[in-house]
Amino acid sequence: MDNTAAERIQRLIQNIERVVFGKHDVVKLCVTGLLARGHILIEDVPGIGKTTIAQAIARSMQCTFSRIQFTSDMLPSDILGVSVLDPRTNEFTFRKGAIFANVVLADEINRTPPKTQSALLEAMGEYQVSVDGLPFDLPRPFIVMATQNPVEYEGTYTLPESQLDRFMIRVTMGYPPPGDELRIMRRRDPKKELENLHPVLTGDELIALQDRVGGVRVDESVARYILDIIQGTRDHDQVMLGASPRGSLTFYEACQARAVVEGRDFVTPGDVKALAVPLLAHRVLVKSRGADLVAAADERARVIQDVVRRVPVPV
Repeated sequence: MDNTAAERIQRLIQNIERVVFGKHDVVKLCVTGLLARGHILIEDVPGIGKTTIAQAIARSMQCTFSRIQFTSDMLPSDILGVSVLDPRTNEFTFRKGAIFANVVLADEINRTPPKTQSALLEAMGEYQVSVDGLPFDLPRPFIVMATQNPVEYEGTYTLPESQLDRFMIRVTMGYPPPGDELRIMRRRDPKKELENLHPVLTGDELIALQDRVGGVRVDESVARYILDIIQGTRDHDQVMLGASPRGSLTFYEACQARAVVEGRDFVTPGDVKALAVPLLAHRVLVKSRGADLVAAADERARVIQDVVRRVPVPV
């Protein structure tokens, strides 16, 4: 990989980390999703910084940005847009909704009913929306970054499997190290730093980096390793429903993107291992579900880790 691409990626990571402290691996995982043209689900307990990292990523790129605060009374038209009758021409004019942006922050996505959540399915899968029977293309690049609280049940709705499958990566933030948490305490509010965060990457530069991902070399043995792990999720005795072909495709592309983030033009088995849980855990249904979403997510992660342990690593 040439130095220009590596410098752009490093500049993007460093810019995000001006606001997000102590989460280098999480930031790199999100950047991997961006380069792979994938949508990202950030899930963790309240107050961890889910919205902050999503806003920092959006502000670090010179792209159009919209934030949708999901609520229980939201309608699909609030997201997609609506056709309005123009009294002067007596014709309907389509007014675009918040989905028409390069980076869309779907904040607390599980606070809206399934009917409204489904408004995102076509957009995330086909990069277009249909309103009144007419298709409307979405801008490129197009990335949905969603946040959800995994433990607060009151006023929330579980994301359906079809929705989860459209997220390439599921990220958990975790608590920051004590030293970084002290910096967060002293800073008090990240709003001022977010406002002073300047873009370091244009939309065209992001598209160029995304196009580069497809040229990353994947050895036949590594490609087979990816497929064997996917097959392992379908054959595991604790899994009711394994990863779909969409999962294998996004797994392959994400491994290529991680190689670019790491400054390589080839994929290693280490890339595959590092991405197995964040790429696959939310795509499988396990038999022994936990009592809540946190326990269920942990159980899915354990199953994927077990699958990876069982599959021989190519030499």
